[in-house]
Amino acid sequence: MAKIAFVGAGSVVFTRQLVADLLRFGDLELDLALHDVDAERLAVAEGTAHRLVQQLGHPATITATLDRRAALDGAAFVINMVQVGGIDATITDLTIPARYGLRQTIGDTTGVGGVFRALRTFPVLTGILEDMRAVCPDALLLNYTNPMAMNVWWASVVAPDIRTFGLCHSVYWTAHDLAELLGLDVEETRFRAFGVNHQAWLTEWTHDGEDLYPRLRAKIEQEPELERRVRVEMFRRIGYYPTETSEHSSEYLSWFLRSDEQVERFRIEPLQYVGISRENVAEFEQAKTLLAAGSPLPLEGGASEYAPQIIHSILTGTPREIHVNVPNHGLIDNLPAGSAVEVPALVDAAGVTPVAMGALPVQCAALNRTYLSVAELTVEAVRTGDPRLVRQAVLVDGNASSSLTPTQIWDLCDELVAAHGDLIPEPLRAL
Repeated sequence: MAKIAFVGAGSVVFTRQLVADLLRFGDLELDLALHDVDAERLAVAEGTAHRLVQQLGHPATITATLDRRAALDGAAFVINMVQVGGIDATITDLTIPARYGLRQTIGDTTGVGGVFRALRTFPVLTGILEDMRAVCPDALLLNYTNPMAMNVWWASVVAPDIRTFGLCHSVYWTAHDLAELLGLDVEETRFRAFGVNHQAWLTEWTHDGEDLYPRLRAKIEQEPELERRVRVEMFRRIGYYPTETSEHSSEYLSWFLRSDEQVERFRIEPLQYVGISRENVAEFEQAKTLLAAGSPLPLEGGASEYAPQIIHSILTGTPREIHVNVPNHGLIDNLPAGSAVEVPALVDAAGVTPVAMGALPVQCAALNRTYLSVAELTVEAVRTGDPRLVRQAVLVDGNASSSLTPTQIWDLCDELVAAHGDLIPEPLRAL
């Protein structure tokens, strides 16, 4: 029986989906250890796991603890989904920049929101990795926490001995939604993407050997309203479809959020994640209500998340191909060595084996390098304790630099550091 530790299990809806996916396999003996720093959320997560065992009819050993090291002790797999600072910190990352005139939609991946989420997350991630080294050094760390590329890169710097894989469903859901647009079943298509998380590129996409890109271009011509989406504009200009939503993608570039005209044209909703965050709180409250009433929990279909697939493949030997985020050690030729990249990976009893993909199309790599520059400067800021690098990370971001002057960026970072207080590493709190 393999022990699976959930760190940040108080992300109740996400925990629900992961546990449900694991239980649905039916052929796994599961020992689930749930950990969170919030006792109320942890209790709801524990109740959720027990309710799912009842609903799905598959037994599992379930424990819950506020002691992280106890949860990790002896684990074979560690799933990380912490949100340091919670919803309040996320809203701060969005609303303070908005007062300066800097629009963001989600603010968790790159740009100023991603940078400050990373500054809050790195110390906690370091603690998780240190605990793993002490009590489960052979475990796989399966990271869902954003900013994905920065977190995977940071893990490779502070704990290269721990096998860390960043997991995101953006590639799968891009392929799924595009297949649906063309009236196809995604399971009958073949797709591969590579690049960086939330800005990988669909370089292989076929159905019965047919390249599907010509059919997508024809569909866009038939339905002009599709051209009012950020990803379609990126596809038209770059030639490859990006693997994250238009809402996310708009804030990774200088092209969209800089002007009212572009925001309207591409139907972008600035501050979208403020509303999503409040919906997440409502879902947590709903979960409490359903558990108290003894009612069934709502479940999504299928086993679509990558962590359960990895666990199942390793424990049963079932081969799969997924996409993972890992350090770039010979995987993408024209992105920086050691940076965190997203590539296909083969998974079976031998573990997770990333696939070397060669070189990206040069135009795709050019955009990825700017994204990775923000990540690299953020990693270096925390590694060296140099607060200037925090400001320089935001300065090189396309969205921030297209909207604000350098002086405004410095002032904005000062205000965010003050707002987040002790959540920011001490050396970075003063310039």
